[in-house]
Amino acid sequence: MRFPLAATSAILAVVLALAQVQSRGFQFPNFTISDQSELILSDNSSIALGAIQVTPDVRGASMENRAGRTLYRRPFRLWSKEGKKANFNTTFVLNVQNMTASSGEGLAFILTADPHVPGGSDGQWLGIVNSRLNGTTDAKTVAIEFDTRKSFPEDLDDNHIGLDINSVYSKRSVSLNDRGIYISAAKDIKVVVQYDSKNLVVFVGDDMKNPVLSEPLDLSAYLPEKVYVGFSGSTSNNTQLNCVKSWQFNISEVKDSKSRTVWILVAVGSVLILLISIGIGIAFFLYRKRGYEGNRVENTHPNIEEAILGFSTAPKKFKFQELSKATGKFNPKNKLGKGGFGTVYKGILGKKEVAVKRVSKKSTQGKQEFIAEVTTIGHIHHRNLVKLIGWCHEKREYLLVYEYLPNGSLDKYIFWDEKSGTQEETLSWGKRLSVISGVAQALDYLHNGCMNRVLHRDIKASNVMLDLDFTAKLGDFGLARTIIHNEQTHHSTKELAGTPGYMAPESILTGRATAETDVYAFGVLVLEVACGRKPGGQAERDDYICNIVNGLWELYRRGTILEGADPRLNGIFIEEEMECVLILGLACCHPNPKNRPSMKTVLQVLTGEAPPPEVPAERPAFTWPPMPPSFNEWDNSLVGGQLSPFSGLSGR
Repeated sequence: MRFPLAATSAILAVVLALAQVQSRGFQFPNFTISDQSELILSDNSSIALGAIQVTPDVRGASMENRAGRTLYRRPFRLWSKEGKKANFNTTFVLNVQNMTASSGEGLAFILTADPHVPGGSDGQWLGIVNSRLNGTTDAKTVAIEFDTRKSFPEDLDDNHIGLDINSVYSKRSVSLNDRGIYISAAKDIKVVVQYDSKNLVVFVGDDMKNPVLSEPLDLSAYLPEKVYVGFSGSTSNNTQLNCVKSWQFNISEVKDSKSRTVWILVAVGSVLILLISIGIGIAFFLYRKRGYEGNRVENTHPNIEEAILGFSTAPKKFKFQELSKATGKFNPKNKLGKGGFGTVYKGILGKKEVAVKRVSKKSTQGKQEFIAEVTTIGHIHHRNLVKLIGWCHEKREYLLVYEYLPNGSLDKYIFWDEKSGTQEETLSWGKRLSVISGVAQALDYLHNGCMNRVLHRDIKASNVMLDLDFTAKLGDFGLARTIIHNEQTHHSTKELAGTPGYMAPESILTGRATAETDVYAFGVLVLEVACGRKPGGQAERDDYICNIVNGLWELYRRGTILEGADPRLNGIFIEEEMECVLILGLACCHPNPKNRPSMKTVLQVLTGEAPPPEVPAERPAFTWPPMPPSFNEWDNSLVGGQLSPFSGLSGR
């Protein structure tokens, strides 16, 4: 079979172009001692209290006049002599707390040729440069400073960010006072930095539409080909805690020019193999066409392995034989539960207990849900999310391997099992509060902590798993979707996705999933946990004939909302806490999506930092579209986007 020369050349050109860049990255949703092997920590830096302490923490030696650096251990290639330049984006959360009456000095995100802290870079120098290096090309450092002290006449004020190039005298600085963001206020501050090889853009806080700083910049003019990325900070006689609580970094890295010849040889060989394979494939297709019509539906599905293995951080791939052996050939005795998309079995891999989800062959959306689950939860990590260990696609089987959570799902502990007439031990109010808080933290992370927002779309009690200490972990990401672009704020679907009773009224009407529809489902979950009743209502009282939301709202109207508390608690709870949680649940279930609190607000209420939202005595009627504002203006803090069921996801 012959192929046009132009087609061959085009394929070769594509392969060669791809050979020039390589996607790399990492993510730390929090920091533990085990992460030290991935980082370069200077003498004054450490990992403590779940964060990077760029300068000494309160438990260390003297905090005064210290400079520190924490960098990712492996350098990245920013540019090549052939003119190729890398793009990168990073998201991190800072928390700076004054330890003296006046602010310390501050900290910075840096790209630098030298991983070592310059001597004498404490105090006003922020660990970036010292008096000798300041303003010289020898510094080879570009930084985004978060300055909390007016140390130089050149400083704008004591609460600004600045772009520093080989100097602590910022090329450009912007005060954060006008935005109501105060660096040293001991509050978490989310920062997003984006670089497209021509421009540097910095977002601070929740506003992802209006950058704090945007500057034309060619890093290759100031930095060598390979640089380290990380953080520096300093203190003077005035001190502060300079913490980095989470960090994610992704880069389309330029490949080493020395390996170009090897890549060309590999590319040419790959093209030849590709052409031969195409020929064989076409011949086989023509030969089998008449007898293979029955499998056309199967062949229309995307290539599972290509969709998953296209992600550099894909979880481990297991063989079917391994998982079959681990579960005793999927012995019914090892069955943990069954859902809409398959059955879950307990298994042993090595000496570790795992939960193996076997996707049902009868599920019409099994493959789509399988890919969505692997490419979504497989890339993110949070203590309140069920950890995906691996996957298997073999012999038309679709298997997912999760961490094993011995206490099973939440629904067993808050609902009466009508079939068996039994219930697991009744959870105390303290444990129920912990469960609600854990799910809220997981959902806030999915909505606001990831580089790309994740909509779970199926939050319910049976999808919340409990560890030995009853730590709540949100699972089952088969319906999850990831926002990957900047034009939309929702996901549209041809079929209703979710579970009746947990679905917001607007999602039933429009087929759209948004952050607000997740909040609605979370509100129903909150009411379930507090009341011990399913969302459809178990008519134990006439107040609950319709559903749990309507019933609780009626009690709230009467001023007797505490009557909705689970009677199995026997009144053993703090009434103020119970009332706050019930009102919070109603606020999340407001018929108008614009009136629902964000997950960030929910967490503030649960931690006592904010009162519960105001809720009208009468449950408002659902109207569409919500006025004001229009649907397209929902949640201005949303990092908007088009959703892809198979898109990659990076966690913070």
